[in-house]
Amino acid sequence: MTKSLRIHNTHTEIGVGKILCLGRNYAEHVKEMNAQFPEEPVIFLKPTSSLVRNGEAVFYPPISQNMQHEVELVVVIGKTGKNISEADAYDYILGYAVGLDMTLRDIQAKAKKEGLPWTVAKGFDSSAPVSDIVPKKIIADPGDLTITCKVNGSLRQSSSTKNMIMPVNRIVAYLSSIFVLEPGDLIFTGTPEGVGPVKIGDVIEAEITGLIRTSHRILAY
Repeated sequence: MTKSLRIHNTHTEIGVGKILCLGRNYAEHVKEMNAQFPEEPVIFLKPTSSLVRNGEAVFYPPISQNMQHEVELVVVIGKTGKNISEADAYDYILGYAVGLDMTLRDIQAKAKKEGLPWTVAKGFDSSAPVSDIVPKKIIADPGDLTITCKVNGSLRQSSSTKNMIMPVNRIVAYLSSIFVLEPGDLIFTGTPEGVGPVKIGDVIEAEITGLIRTSHRILAY
């Protein structure tokens, strides 16, 4: 089944393609995870089956005892491109959204220890909540946005995209050197510090301050 996102304040739906994700893109998050600063960008993928829209539930997989939230700016690609230059990158962007990279931290820790992929920890069903899309013409500078995450109304994460190690245009250029970027592809640009656990029954909200937000209740399978 094709998954889609709505352009904010319209009836237009955009089919979602690849979900490309960047890890370790905020220095304070790297520090809180006791991780190494990457020499090259850390890239992983989520399947489209992981996508859920505003208001839809996030399901807590029984294989984990430690599901955590990671709020992120999401870039939505608007046209096909390969080997895009940093100078031209914004021409290929349709708009932006706010998303949550829901992570099974215990499963991820085990995979890291054993040198295995993060696929299960990052790509399970409902692990990618994403808001409606804000057209890029509304956002003057994606490098100066405040993104936040609240759990049951309590602020957990708050940072500015100006703190990203790799900015949006460089992310798009880098990814396009590896993958053909196509309309509807989503790019999760990394999370700031403040990640933490959620439990069944919690309500989690992610927001680009003053522009768009997405809200989800955590349910048991």
